[in-house]
Amino acid sequence: MVQQNVPILNIGKNLLVPIEIELTDAMVEDIYYAILKKIEESKSTGLIIDVSLVEVIDSFFARMLINIGRAAYCLNCDTIIVGITPEVAITLTQMGLEWRSVKTALTLDEAINLLQK
Repeated sequence: MVQQNVPILNIGKNLLVPIEIELTDAMVEDIYYAILKKIEESKSTGLIIDVSLVEVIDSFFARMLINIGRAAYCLNCDTIIVGITPEVAITLTQMGLEWRSVKTALTLDEAINLLQK
C-alpha cells in the first residue's frame, strides 16, 4: 500500500506529498487515488508534491502528475510540483506534455507562498 511508502501530510489547509522513493506505475496510481481521497476528506485547497529526490520521471508518472493536478482542480485544490531538477525539466519538456493544470516551484517555501496568495 502506498500510504506506507509515501506520506500525505496536512499542513493547515494544504497537503504535502514528499516523494522520497522511486515509484512503480502501480504505486503512482495508488498515490493518485489516495491524494484525491485525502483532498476530499480534509477539504484542502492546496497540494504540494515534492519530487526533489526523484531522479527519473517517466512519461506515465508525468501524465499522472498532470492528472492529479486536473482532478485536484476539480476539487477546488491548487497543485504545485516542487523540486524538479534541470535534468527532469529537460525530459519533461521533450515529452511535450501540457502543464497548465499544475504550477511549479523550486522550493517548498516558494510553493507555500504561492498557495497563500
